[in-house]
Amino acid sequence: MKLDQLCVAYYSPTHTSRAVARAVGDGFGIARRTEIDLTTDRSDTPLAVKDSICIVAAPVYGGLIAPVAARRIARLRAENSVAVPVVVYGNRDYEDALVQLRDLLHGQGFTVLCGAAFVGEHSYSRPGMPIAEGRPDAQDLREAEAFGRQAFASLLRQLNIAETPDPAARDFALAYDAPLEHLVATPPMKGNVPYKTLGPATPQAPVVGDLCYGCGECVDLCPTGAISLHDGRSTTDVALCTKCCACVKFCPVGARTFDTPYTAMLHERCSARREPETFL
Repeated sequence: MKLDQLCVAYYSPTHTSRAVARAVGDGFGIARRTEIDLTTDRSDTPLAVKDSICIVAAPVYGGLIAPVAARRIARLRAENSVAVPVVVYGNRDYEDALVQLRDLLHGQGFTVLCGAAFVGEHSYSRPGMPIAEGRPDAQDLREAEAFGRQAFASLLRQLNIAETPDPAARDFALAYDAPLEHLVATPPMKGNVPYKTLGPATPQAPVVGDLCYGCGECVDLCPTGAISLHDGRSTTDVALCTKCCACVKFCPVGARTFDTPYTAMLHERCSARREPETFL
């Protein structure tokens, strides 16, 4: 049996989870690398992951994995693969999200190697009331890469591989003789089982201003297909909007805004810098 490639999978509307996942992957340094972007892929077709070390990253909404992210990650079907769950939260708390992602990946057939929680700019952050603005920053990404190196070293120890093959080689492979679940132990991680429960979401969506000229950028970015163009302007189906605010952050003319009292509350209570937490 062998592991012979790295897979980086993520759901990342505002690109924070993607940035962290890629940095963790850089720490492994494995040249045979594939990427699975689940952000705007609304298919329900299963995705096979075989003989892989798979980093899986998702954003945290209210202390759990974003529900749409959980549904899309559930498409992954593992065969002889280890997973590294990574959650990215907006500087408040990730609560049960990491253990939830761990358990989801285990249920999809992965052997979980380790896990981590990193901070990314909150989807509600805005000028004048920043919440983890600009994160993950350079320091976060250095720590993510270091975590990847530590995770790789842990895997080599647990597989009892004394002589490390060159991860940059085209024929890279980690060979071992027993099933992964007999060799790799999952460390304890922060979070509760059973997980917390969330109340019903309040239907709400960003507001479109007069600057909108119907370029369609937000239509392409929306992970749930909530945005469409009508009469030269974008409109949002509130029932489909998950308030990820990708359309707000990436509108080229600043035509979309999202106002919620939670922004001021989070800015006041969650401004102190929080650091990544890793579980190896």
